[in-house]
Amino acid sequence: MGLHLGSITAALNAQRAKGRKIGHVHLRHLNPLPKNLGEVLKRYKKVLVPEMNMGQLVLWLRAKYLVDAIGCNKIQGKPFKQAELEAKIEEVLGVKRTVPAVKPVEVRARVARGQEN
Repeated sequence: MGLHLGSITAALNAQRAKGRKIGHVHLRHLNPLPKNLGEVLKRYKKVLVPEMNMGQLVLWLRAKYLVDAIGCNKIQGKPFKQAELEAKIEEVLGVKRTVPAVKPVEVRARVARGQEN
């Protein structure tokens, strides 16, 4: 849960700098969950849950609190990048992106070698 806290915080700060109103809850313990978690989640129209697994927490939150939580799952064993989280936040908010969140790997490799095409 703390593994991607830095990238989450950076993504939230960047989105807030763009004028987006976004809240954040960091769960330190899953058992027991905070007593007021259901009340907090129901205050928001959209709930995004970044997880480093197949989405067990989002399923649990949806079942327990009846909120329409959206999962942002990553199972590659690598932490979330700020750009990935920002792209998902903007997708959930319905914001159109004019620039891709992450450049394709082949383009980055060409740029690193000094080639343009």
